Amino acid sequence: MSRTRTYRCLNCLEHTVSREFDTSHLSVTCPTCESFERFVNEAVYRQFQAFEESPPAELDWQRLDRVEKLVVAERLARSTKTIDDFDVVSGDEEEDGAEDERSNEAAESPTPE
Repeated sequence: MSRTRTYRCLNCLEHTVSREFDTSHLSVTCPTCESFERFVNEAVYRQFQAFEESPPAELDWQRLDRVEKLVVAERLARSTKTIDDFDVVSGDEEEDGAEDERSNEAAESPTPE
């Protein structure tokens, strides 16, 4: 006998579907809101809701957009990741890191003479 998993519509948050497979999400048309939407695994949704109600002190939860929050919730609920495996960086820090990396690559690459 196979265990069923529940998935919740991320648009209306009301409709759920059950499936006999385990995945992070699926995309189907929601009969409640009539939108083709992502249905997220209920375990992921519960983790997401827990952090919305009580954000983790170790992570700047409010700076994340909804998709980023769902990715964190998915990794925590469906893998061996812990909250310590995540860092929130600003867009400026990401760009600076990419520039530094490109500068280092350019410095290490021999130039043709």
